[in-house]
Amino acid sequence: MQVNIRKGNPADIEAALDLVKELAVYEKAAGEVEVTVQEMRNWAFGDDKLFDFFVAEKQGEVIGMALYYYKYSTWKGKCIFLEDIVVRESERCRGYGGLLFEAVRQVAREQKVKRLEWQVLAWNEPAIGFYKKYKAAFDNEWLNCKLTFDQLQF
Repeated sequence: MQVNIRKGNPADIEAALDLVKELAVYEKAAGEVEVTVQEMRNWAFGDDKLFDFFVAEKQGEVIGMALYYYKYSTWKGKCIFLEDIVVRESERCRGYGGLLFEAVRQVAREQKVKRLEWQVLAWNEPAIGFYKKYKAAFDNEWLNCKLTFDQLQF
């Protein structure tokens, strides 16, 4: 069955958020998604634009997405960070994730970015296997750090 990979548009935001919630369930963090449709719409298409995304569409339904944004490396320059690739569970293992990844890789090539980066959970063997097919470098040297909203208030 044919799948169409295209840039996301404002009408895709609700489906994109549904995919984010599905990913959160998969990653055992269902209660962690706080973002709203309106926030995502603003951050994708409004004056406060922060990210771009591709969708995988099959028979008029969004079944997957790849969300990315630009970042800056003081050592390398302009980079792209791939935040998430998500394909509906019922549609996985059919090559749609690869098509979404290739769409982001194409943007990285066109924009001549110095790096395409992403994270993968250490226990997510299917995703690790997926990225190994691309000969991705896995970094065991750097630790991920963050401050939550509540921690930022102090």
